[in-house]
Amino acid sequence: MVRLGIMGYGNLGRGVEAAVRHNPDMSLTAIFTRRDPESVQPLTPGVKVYRAEDAAKHAGEIDVLILCGGSATDLPVQTPEYVKYFNVVDSFDTHANIPVHFENVDKAGKASGKLGLISCGWDPGMFSLARVYGEAVLPGASTYTFWGKGVSQGHSDAIRRVEGVADARQYTVPVPAALEAVRSGSNPALSTREKHTRECYVVAKEGADKAKIEKQIKEMPNYFADYDTTVHFISMEELKKHHSGIPHGGFVIRSGKTGMDDEYNNVVEYSLKLDSNPAFTSSVLVAFARAVDRMSKEGKSGCITVLDVPPAYICPESGAELRKKML
Repeated sequence: MVRLGIMGYGNLGRGVEAAVRHNPDMSLTAIFTRRDPESVQPLTPGVKVYRAEDAAKHAGEIDVLILCGGSATDLPVQTPEYVKYFNVVDSFDTHANIPVHFENVDKAGKASGKLGLISCGWDPGMFSLARVYGEAVLPGASTYTFWGKGVSQGHSDAIRRVEGVADARQYTVPVPAALEAVRSGSNPALSTREKHTRECYVVAKEGADKAKIEKQIKEMPNYFADYDTTVHFISMEELKKHHSGIPHGGFVIRSGKTGMDDEYNNVVEYSLKLDSNPAFTSSVLVAFARAVDRMSKEGKSGCITVLDVPPAYICPESGAELRKKML
């Protein structure tokens, strides 16, 4: 039985709790929160809730701690800190900053002897694997990644960190013409701006400078600066009525040629359609927590990503069972 802990009990943390129920070899041991622990009511009987600052006191009780904070400000600090005490998994999704985040976690993990797996989820995560497999089997081809239409948790969180914002949802929307061109096998050259648009629905705090908020959102590096971004200011009531769900999905498409004279066209597509982004992301985190536990017991420390994990390690079945059922 792999003993899991959850750091942060928001949408992602609650999703991890639900995912544990679908994995009989996993147990939820503790939840850590920055809120008053008395205000958090887990759905799993017997699970203790502790203050986040007391997490290190429980290091011996947890095999893998799943970090459920945001990528903008939480995980860059939390993951290198908690890998000093626990094996950890996070969903850091600021793609441009992954190399730096990896180095910080790797240094801390090697010093402590613990293992940290970063940037786990569906993108980065499952989509990363699709990109690597596609590139390996179709060298010299073109890879395209489209996200949406759906709510991005990381981008919505980044908007909520802007001064004057009470709440927000951000939708990533593929440009239909771009998606059609890629599926045709024509291998178009597409800029970031040509592939997606971003739709932001923002509830401003009373008296907030909306023009300043909009400017900060549209100019935010790594999130919105490279996209055609539209900001809609709405009421909290409208947000709850029309934007309370968190659907998402997307496509990874590899398009290229094979044969001695490149006479054969090939289009490989991996797609996801998710009713709940955090619920699915949580399921991926829990599966890879199993791999982290196994690899840690084999003596691995430092930092890894999903690209470093043998596929069999994320499954509860034995190698013999997988060979019989999956091959």
